Amino acid sequence: MGRLDGKVAVITGGARGMGATHVKTFVAEGAKVVFTDILENEGKALASELGENVKFIKQDVTKAVDWETVVTEAEETFGPINILVNNAGITMAKSITDLTEQEYRRIVDINQVSVFLGMKAVVPSMQKAGGGSIINISSINGLVGGAVGYTDTKFAVRGMTKAAALELSHYGIRVNSVHPGVIETPMVVQEDTKAAVEEFSKFIPVKRIAKPVEVSNLVLYLASDESSYSTGSEFVVDGGITAQ
Repeated sequence: MGRLDGKVAVITGGARGMGATHVKTFVAEGAKVVFTDILENEGKALASELGENVKFIKQDVTKAVDWETVVTEAEETFGPINILVNNAGITMAKSITDLTEQEYRRIVDINQVSVFLGMKAVVPSMQKAGGGSIINISSINGLVGGAVGYTDTKFAVRGMTKAAALELSHYGIRVNSVHPGVIETPMVVQEDTKAAVEEFSKFIPVKRIAKPVEVSNLVLYLASDESSYSTGSEFVVDGGITAQ
């Protein structure tokens, strides 16, 4: 018996990195998974690898019409949606004086507006399913300061999570946010950042960065019925960074 047997999940930003690990973890635990990304080749390759219990859809998470397509295709393929993981996001390490308005608005659209659109789009489907779980991937920079743009949006995700949790609780829909620290993804451990990440890891209380599956295991818990009394809360997986 898998922990997600009989459940239908939608995961954004699922073609690679942490999102791909979420997809693999959910499938291994019995879920039917629709995952989306703008990275079409990577998405198709992962779907081919994982087989009949997954469906890949190319999606621009900032467009409401794309969300409508995702929900429709998920229901037609697997049935009403039980789980949404708003995982898609970007970062841009620029100072406030260097960041352009266009760049700032792009971060807001991808990291913040997409979360609103995703939650709005899946509610009717979750109502058909009799309830559900929404997991919004924020960051430790939704708890403490970091780069302008990224930090702003990750704080917003935390706030939207709490507001949506209160509004949707009477539908049996739970909404929680996950706040990862430094995770071993291709973006983080690429050659131009690897040395800096290794140096930073010395200041993490557990003395290492996290494996993606360590975040996925927390997301899995929130997606499952094991977390049935948890809603409107922050779940931190950062090796103790924010405890200092």
